[in-house]
Amino acid sequence: MEAKRLISVLPIKQVIGELPLEVTDLAVDSRSVSAGGMFVCIEGHTVDGHDYVQKAVDSGARVIVASKPVDVDPDKVAVILVEDTSRAIGLLAACHYNYPSKEMTLIGVTGTNGKTTVSGIIQSILQAAGESSAMTGTIGFELNGTLYETENTTGDALTTQSMIAQAANEGCSTMTLEVSSHGLIEGRLAGAEFDIAIFTNLTHDHLDFHGTMENYGNAKALLFSQLGQDFSKRKFVVVNADDAWSEKLLDKTSYPVLTYGILNDAAFRGTNINLTAEGTSFTLSSPEGDYDVEMNLIGEFNVSNALAATAALYAKGMMIDDIVKHLGEITAIKGRMEKVETNLPLTIYIDYAHSPDAIEKAITSVLPYKKNKLIFVIGTGGNRDRVKRPIMAEKASIADYVVLTTDDPRNEAYETILAELAVGMKHDNYACIGDRVEAVRHAISVAEPDDIVIFAGKGHEDYQIIGSVKYPHSDAEIALSEALKKFGTGALEK
Repeated sequence: MEAKRLISVLPIKQVIGELPLEVTDLAVDSRSVSAGGMFVCIEGHTVDGHDYVQKAVDSGARVIVASKPVDVDPDKVAVILVEDTSRAIGLLAACHYNYPSKEMTLIGVTGTNGKTTVSGIIQSILQAAGESSAMTGTIGFELNGTLYETENTTGDALTTQSMIAQAANEGCSTMTLEVSSHGLIEGRLAGAEFDIAIFTNLTHDHLDFHGTMENYGNAKALLFSQLGQDFSKRKFVVVNADDAWSEKLLDKTSYPVLTYGILNDAAFRGTNINLTAEGTSFTLSSPEGDYDVEMNLIGEFNVSNALAATAALYAKGMMIDDIVKHLGEITAIKGRMEKVETNLPLTIYIDYAHSPDAIEKAITSVLPYKKNKLIFVIGTGGNRDRVKRPIMAEKASIADYVVLTTDDPRNEAYETILAELAVGMKHDNYACIGDRVEAVRHAISVAEPDDIVIFAGKGHEDYQIIGSVKYPHSDAEIALSEALKKFGTGALEK
């Protein structure tokens, strides 16, 4: 791209040195710089891009965007000084990729819980209907049947724009993005033109970052305020009528609102809910009438998730008949109350629950089908929100036996994490085992026929962060290995 055109999106800047005619690429990681590229110095929580300018230059960078002076040869490398490089990268990335979100319907899903499931339902239905679409979030970036690994729920602005551009280039007409509060606060969605914004719920989480629930809720509200005021564009807001925060979000936008819910009146409401261990049926009341819905997803919370997805797809223009038909074809989203299929005499679920509300919902979704004990394994990450730890354990106490452990201990001692969890336990039937591998093994060792075992916290993740290193880890693989030893090798079905 022409260098002058690219930097023209930066309203206030100081140019030092002579700009090249063209910029070949844009990078925020010095290891990704290509010859003739532009390197933007981002000040992160642990790494400052300004410290890697020389590496970027050595790799061929010919333009450096910085927020403080950097030592380079102005005869060879141009420097663009701006006040905030984190905001500049959003403007630069959107321009560099030629504003790709304008080429498709962009759906954003925000909330404490349910983002991945709602996004997954939308993606599955669109694909089943024959529409080329993409999805990005906690599980990764899914495009045309290929899943690419991503670092965060909401990637940095450059990564986000790159994924949207890739989806547009491969013919996708819709892309669904999980939108985290961190991503909104840090401007990672800058340049993304959303058409539909969905709110799932707001419950205790991430207060180590936001400080208060009010701040946390206001961060989520940014998605709705960023829809803009251009009424020539068809845009919608989808909110949960059962969550009190929805009312506050409606003050942030002037676009049409579609509500969904179970407890309260809503445009899309689920009634006559019948929950079983194998699936769920309910009546969908909608602007087009009532529909009988049957789906393989379990738990009342998944009725809410299905309603959110239905409202968004309806806003997009899809017929409710088609939505309902495809809802019945959806299987569990990876790592979200995902049943591990075996012939074992016990039932195993893998779930991502790591907030108090999600833990409670995971447990109550299977309680009606409990024949013997319910064993719940719950961990929490090190160096993260400590206030929620005892509340998580309190919710986990609904189970008959609880194994308290860690998710990603990082640089925090096992003992500290476990002690703060244990404060919330409401009974004495629990064990504290910091090493998650041993915690999973222990849960299987105490399991008996007809027990239900839920491994919560890691979900789809196939690693553990100990210190600053990622180690391979799979709750499902470890649990199955131990269960097969205990109950016999003929128990594995797939």
